[in-house]
Amino acid sequence: MSHTYSQPSFFDVEHQLDKIHAINDFLVRLNTLINWSIFLVPLSTIRPQHDPSRGGRPPFDSLLMLKILILKTLYNLSDENTELLIRDRLSFREFLGLSFSDVVPDARTIWLFAELLKEQDMERHLFDLFHEELARHGLVAKGGCSMDGTFVETPRQHNSHDENDQIKQGSIPTRFTSNPHVDSHKDTDARWAKKNDEKHFGYKNHVLADSENKTILDYEVTNASVHDSIPCLDLMPPEPAYEGQEFYADSAYVGSEHNPIQEDLKERGFNPQICEKGVRNHPLTHLQRFCNSIKSSVRCRIEHIFGAQKKRIGDEILRTIGLKRARFWIGMRNLVINMCRVVMLK
Repeated sequence: MSHTYSQPSFFDVEHQLDKIHAINDFLVRLNTLINWSIFLVPLSTIRPQHDPSRGGRPPFDSLLMLKILILKTLYNLSDENTELLIRDRLSFREFLGLSFSDVVPDARTIWLFAELLKEQDMERHLFDLFHEELARHGLVAKGGCSMDGTFVETPRQHNSHDENDQIKQGSIPTRFTSNPHVDSHKDTDARWAKKNDEKHFGYKNHVLADSENKTILDYEVTNASVHDSIPCLDLMPPEPAYEGQEFYADSAYVGSEHNPIQEDLKERGFNPQICEKGVRNHPLTHLQRFCNSIKSSVRCRIEHIFGAQKKRIGDEILRTIGLKRARFWIGMRNLVINMCRVVMLK
């Protein structure tokens, strides 16, 4: 079988990129529609300025490293695969502004930069900055709010019953602390939870979302055993800034006699639209079921956010250890899904 080869030219890369864009131009749109300059100020504060007189290679640009973490999150990559695909893919290099002669950060550098951001809780600051950008473009708080939580699983631990009991009581088993290699692989912050006969181990992403544009307004990360309703009021604005707007949620947010969530929401200016639930010997009436179906037709839009995260990011298992790292990477997922919404809405 014969092959036809063309002579190399100065425009080969541009021709290949044109063909890539014709198939999928998502990264191009992401690069052009996001105002990356809003992240420059906080990123400039995360590490001291490089002193050339002390020698050594200057650190990589912080905005470049942030965009690498965006790619890592967007495609659910390990640090090693992130480095590999930056070296291998034209579209990744174009997104990052790297030519073939530029030095690519290695996997260790990518990991260290993520750890640096994590230690300063930078994912929350970056999320809040981008939320302000969404508000400036009128992409938040237009059609009411919805709230829900989704499990983010981590690798399941194989501990004894006694060790699990100690972890639940807040202490670390001696087998972990006496062996650093064991301790580094044990997640003592994650917890078990059961829902609809399914067991989950890990954490929970509690999300407050805009019901119209399906953007994430705020979030909280807890272990998986925390009930959905517990972070609810902490995520809601304390002042009546959303006068008359409707708040949609499933029956898990009804609250209790000692925790009247609906009354608190009304004081903050919301019109609660929370699905009702039946109890033993008191099933829902036909009217209540009908009202629930109407509320659910709006409330389900927050499920679209979770579905989009799992579809785009892929494997929902979070392969990290500890609450702090889980909070960082779940926060990055929430930031990235808001960026994706900007691309879709614009």
